[in-house]
Amino acid sequence: MRVAVLTFDGFNELDSFVALALLNRVPGWRAEICGPGESVTSMNGVRVDVQQPLEFAGAADIVLIGSGVRTRDVVSDTKLMARIALEPGRQIIGAQCSGALILAKLGLIGDLPACTDSTSKPWVIEAGVRVIDAPFVAHGPVATAGGCMAAHYLSAWAIALGAGQDAARDVIDYVAPVGEKAETVARVMGVIAPFLGQAAQEKVAIKY
Repeated sequence: MRVAVLTFDGFNELDSFVALALLNRVPGWRAEICGPGESVTSMNGVRVDVQQPLEFAGAADIVLIGSGVRTRDVVSDTKLMARIALEPGRQIIGAQCSGALILAKLGLIGDLPACTDSTSKPWVIEAGVRVIDAPFVAHGPVATAGGCMAAHYLSAWAIALGAGQDAARDVIDYVAPVGEKAETVARVMGVIAPFLGQAAQEKVAIKY
């Protein structure tokens, strides 16, 4: 399974790195940082080499879009946005916090409710999206998560759709705090479970 973690300058480390770490724990999966240039620098000055160009998102099976302090600059750059081609009928697609703004500009949210963080909320609403007070929501193969610590919900959802719920449980169990593993797995799976059946009914055609 090929996974593109879309990451731009000013990115939030928690969004991109948590997704990258969790999805790479699934046997046979390869998650990679994708960006517009040769490297990207986080909101805290962490510079990371890009593993794949933005165009890789069009070929990936799963695409997760992280957030950052420059997301509004990203969506205002028409040439940059033109490099991102996603297909919800073929791919599992998710966005974290201000990443919902990118999904909105790509026309992948429409009038459906979405999640985002409190800072990004006004921008996402301005884009015509109805924001709800929840950490995670999915509509078929497209999901949004709100709040940095909701990254594991988005990742677990993508794993559950692509590799099954047992695989998602195994990954969350591995990274969960010692002494809190059972309750962490139960909480994460409880949040994403209502949306897994809905996605299955959409009959997402993932290429393995």
